[in-house]
Amino acid sequence: MNAAILVAAGKGTRMGADKLFLELAGRPIIAHTWQRFNDAKCIDEIIVIVGEGRQKEFETLAERFYFQKPFRIVAGGLERQDSVWNGLEALSPGAEIVAIHDAARPCVTVETIAATLSAAQQTGAAVVAQPMTDTIKESGDGRTVLRTLDRSKLWAVQTPQTFRVEIIRRAIAAAREKDVIFTDDTAACELIGQPVQLVPSATPNPKVTVPGDVPFIELLLRQK
Repeated sequence: MNAAILVAAGKGTRMGADKLFLELAGRPIIAHTWQRFNDAKCIDEIIVIVGEGRQKEFETLAERFYFQKPFRIVAGGLERQDSVWNGLEALSPGAEIVAIHDAARPCVTVETIAATLSAAQQTGAAVVAQPMTDTIKESGDGRTVLRTLDRSKLWAVQTPQTFRVEIIRRAIAAAREKDVIFTDDTAACELIGQPVQLVPSATPNPKVTVPGDVPFIELLLRQK
């Protein structure tokens, strides 16, 4: 059994508004994201992690867009890893693979979701990523260049980040035990020495973070 956790508990401080309910191409961002996983035949259930007290709002959205796949709405925690942990605790007992996805990435494709599931079955952990094409500089003080990094070894990771359930549970438990805070789920796997397979992103998969992201993402959604 395969499951998805949609992380929708962020505060959206850089947007200055509740970005997940911002309407693009005719529906809220979260509805586009949820629809992708609802349509993915490789996903059997969906857990949506939301801010405390907002469960009813998301249940109403599910009714509005007729999402038929089994789902549960779960309150998030203080940090991202706490929210993901709450989602893992809400999985059905038979869940073997889980895809963890930023709800603010509405352009993810069904093919990308399936590719990460296949990779996680083989390796135990997988992440959608793109090789860096820009020249990357490191700065020590935020004002001047310290050195140029070798971009041939650098990847920009996205989501879904997909895992065997027992592996991501063990990884996050280790991080919680050591009081390590991370914003990327695969970082917990690095903590326990779990290999993570890179899955190249074949199509644009941007995240809505700042207002400047909106026009490009709306264009992508309208094309789809």
